[in-house]
Amino acid sequence: QVQFVESGGGLVQPGGSLRLSCAASGMAFSDYAMSWYRQAPGKQREWVADVSSGGPTNYADFGKGRFTISRDNARNTVYLQMNSLKPEDTAVYYCNALHEVLRRPIFGTWGQGTQVTVSS
Repeated sequence: QVQFVESGGGLVQPGGSLRLSCAASGMAFSDYAMSWYRQAPGKQREWVADVSSGGPTNYADFGKGRFTISRDNARNTVYLQMNSLKPEDTAVYYCNALHEVLRRPIFGTWGQGTQVTVSS
């Protein structure tokens, strides 16, 4: 069974930083591109960033220059470093494997997510 366990969220002031982690299991992690997604209250889940199995990365416009996605294949973990956080970054953040052609999550299983709240 594929499982994703996200962690690292919390309450941070505007301009602050957080580093999110997502540990994956039940899949050949190194074979997959991995993505971060987020869902704010009352909004649909949206794509944040992805990192391919070979390392190249992509970012949503709102994250360019502020967010950095990385992966550690030895630990089956994908990370999201978020700097210069804004109140509009408040959301629950999730990870999943990414179908690089269809640009959609591969697995129907989602973790519990990690809550990020940016507020003064």
